[in-house]
Amino acid sequence: MPGYSDNKDAIHKRLRRIEGQVRGLQRMVDEDKYCIEVLDQVSAVTKALQAVAIELLDDHLSHCVTDAITTGGRAADRKLAEASAAIARLVRS
Repeated sequence: MPGYSDNKDAIHKRLRRIEGQVRGLQRMVDEDKYCIEVLDQVSAVTKALQAVAIELLDDHLSHCVTDAITTGGRAADRKLAEASAAIARLVRS
């Protein structure tokens, strides 16, 4: 079971809000809005997606990784490596 199961409704709500923001961006482009206004909204969408990513990562660490460490062995090593790689991807983005 994914670590975010308890927060699934909240995550869906945030993603729907982000989806609306992206549709708003499309409208802004269709309406030839000023470049900086569009860029400001792109930045807002990016930050919103990053917030969802951080929440998912936190859930993964507190649920999936914690369970794997409790179990120990190779599964724990794999989960730690997986989490580390996910953090590295987020930092690079």
